[in-house]
Amino acid sequence: MGELKVNLNNILDFVSKEEVNTFKTKIEESQRKLESKSGKGNDFLGWLTLPGSITPTHLADIEQTARDLRGKSDIVVVIGIGGSYLGAKAVIEALGNSFAQLQNNGNPHIIFAGQNICEDYHAELIQLLNGKNYSIVVISKSGTTTEPAIAFRLLKQHLEGKVGKAEAAKRIVAITDQSKGALRKLADSEGYRTFVIPDDVGGRYSVLTPVGLLPIAIAGFDIRKLVEGAVAGEKNTSANIPFEQNPACIYAAARNALYGKGKNVEIMVNYTPKLHYLTEWWKQLYGESEGKENKGIFPAGVDFTSDLHSMGQYIQEGERLIFETVISIEKPAHQLTIPNDPANLDQLNFISGKRYSEVNRMAELGTIVAHNDGGVPCISISIPELSDYWIGYTLYFFERACAISGYVLNVNPFDQPGVEAYKKNMFALLGKPGFEEQSKTLRTRLGI
Repeated sequence: MGELKVNLNNILDFVSKEEVNTFKTKIEESQRKLESKSGKGNDFLGWLTLPGSITPTHLADIEQTARDLRGKSDIVVVIGIGGSYLGAKAVIEALGNSFAQLQNNGNPHIIFAGQNICEDYHAELIQLLNGKNYSIVVISKSGTTTEPAIAFRLLKQHLEGKVGKAEAAKRIVAITDQSKGALRKLADSEGYRTFVIPDDVGGRYSVLTPVGLLPIAIAGFDIRKLVEGAVAGEKNTSANIPFEQNPACIYAAARNALYGKGKNVEIMVNYTPKLHYLTEWWKQLYGESEGKENKGIFPAGVDFTSDLHSMGQYIQEGERLIFETVISIEKPAHQLTIPNDPANLDQLNFISGKRYSEVNRMAELGTIVAHNDGGVPCISISIPELSDYWIGYTLYFFERACAISGYVLNVNPFDQPGVEAYKKNMFALLGKPGFEEQSKTLRTRLGI
């Protein structure tokens, strides 16, 4: 079946194996803290054993709800922000056809809302939905997060006006807290079908809860295989697996060793456009988990070879504060060869007959060598193929490595106190009751 591999050969000119291995003790201690639930943020460790705890009955409930919504919807609008949308978006994009939005494969198109506050975006969404049969999946533990809450206000009113209140209630599914919060109260009063976000799973670790599984199932993908892969990831990254054989431990050690050498920006690199949103999910996971107490590696992302024509110059010759983590797919789903051209005006007949994947792989290897020569270390991660199983495995791998890395930094990888600052300022500027003094101060500072 293959395996997920972490290769450190292209960091060894910058940090030695011995320096990577100096993190072994810290990482093993981090593993013990995770599994004994004795570290910081231990009340948010539900994700740690989540894959193996998911029951067939639970998956069947999600699959049945997905079938119900597919049967009455051209479009399903998933309302959420941050971890409430990025995980599902990452999996759907990774597993789907690159041009799925232009095709009709029998499943509804998944469209996201409430992940921004752009007026044009939501106005144009309403215009689209005027002529479509659609349903809504709204995701929020509290029901009061501004972006999804106002999007749900808008779309709930629109759907009720389109199909009536009773039918709208059958087309709305809420994924929220078990017993408290504004969305739970509304769902209970309106009779919406609901799924629970576990109290001990934070948003950025929630892709293997209904938060991610329901939209993924609606899109037509095999959530049982996804969970099966995550179960394998859980097993193969646990504290039972020795440091030297544990991919999550190796990755965590390498990135922390590079951080200790002044490499404080990590660029996630893919050579498969379908992984763009996996990178976006990874950016939130690592940025929100590690970026505290003036610590943490800044997570960035590029899509190669496209971004070699925009960001390649800086990566090659800019400030030497970056390292790359290159994620590769060993086996593409399709075969396509480059044709011969008798005129050969582009002088590329030397690659005619080769598969696109071979050219892509040589671009990857050539770029790693060039960037190494330019002072950029490269961690390489490879997975056998883009499939439900291996995406599930990869999601869990990154979650585990992130938690380990956070503990190595001695921060709480499961909170996000800094996110509240912008919200308080926004509320004050919008005139929320109780924020009057802060509003005056901010308006004076901003000159408005």
